Amino acid sequence: VQLQASGGGLVQAGGSLRLSCAASGRTFSSYLMAWFRQAPGKEREFVAAISPSGGTTDYEDSVKGRFTISRDNTKNTMYLQMNSLKPEDTAVYYCTADPEQRLGSLRRRIAASYDYWGQGTLVTVSS
Repeated sequence: VQLQASGGGLVQAGGSLRLSCAASGRTFSSYLMAWFRQAPGKEREFVAAISPSGGTTDYEDSVKGRFTISRDNTKNTMYLQMNSLKPEDTAVYYCTADPEQRLGSLRRRIAASYDYWGQGTLVTVSS
């Protein structure tokens, strides 16, 4: 599985960005997908996850109501729409996949549970 994240950039507080994650593989529609982020000097932290069909989503509390995770299985692509951005959202954002849907609701929030990662895309929110 190969993943490529894109869409990061510099935005003012209150602004919006949409991240994309393009995935390889014929069975993308069976992958659990997730976004994590890592700020300088901090651990990589869970942001959001989406089930293979897109029908179930999960968010970290600090992004609920501001971020929306989605996917288009016809394009092998996952998205993260980020609205009302705050300076504390500044980080490198990574996409990841669980192709075999091994992870339950707790383990999917732990970065070490995943084997496949994209290269990351930098989001900088200025105050």
